[in-house]
Amino acid sequence: MSSPLLAIVEKPYLKASVPEFHVGDTVDVMTRIVEGEKERIQAFGGVVIARRSGGINESFTVRRIVNNEGVERKFLIHSPNVVDIKVRRRGKARRAKLFFLRLRIGKARKLRELRITQRKAAEPEMAAAGV
Repeated sequence: MSSPLLAIVEKPYLKASVPEFHVGDTVDVMTRIVEGEKERIQAFGGVVIARRSGGINESFTVRRIVNNEGVERKFLIHSPNVVDIKVRRRGKARRAKLFFLRLRIGKARKLRELRITQRKAAEPEMAAAGV
């Protein structure tokens, strides 16, 4: 956001709650598809390989493999056509953009799963209790 005036204009168009996901996560993006007078929800699942920008223009790229062919699709987070984003699996990524996955095939394109141990998950609760 370059100016406070721009922020005021964009605020009504921002979604109230955006699910937390990061680059490397495997997600299902539910999108609204309009065909003539009919409307349906279609899921596009894959690995988030990039996130960019902020505010109303914030977007992310999801990559998946269909019939041994890589398919990438960009989504605007605050678009009214993006109904929901469900995180299926957390991935451990050490980079902001995972474009190197385009060159990988087979098991090599799989990222390590980021596992949150019970101890780490319980630490905020223990800190709040004063332990």
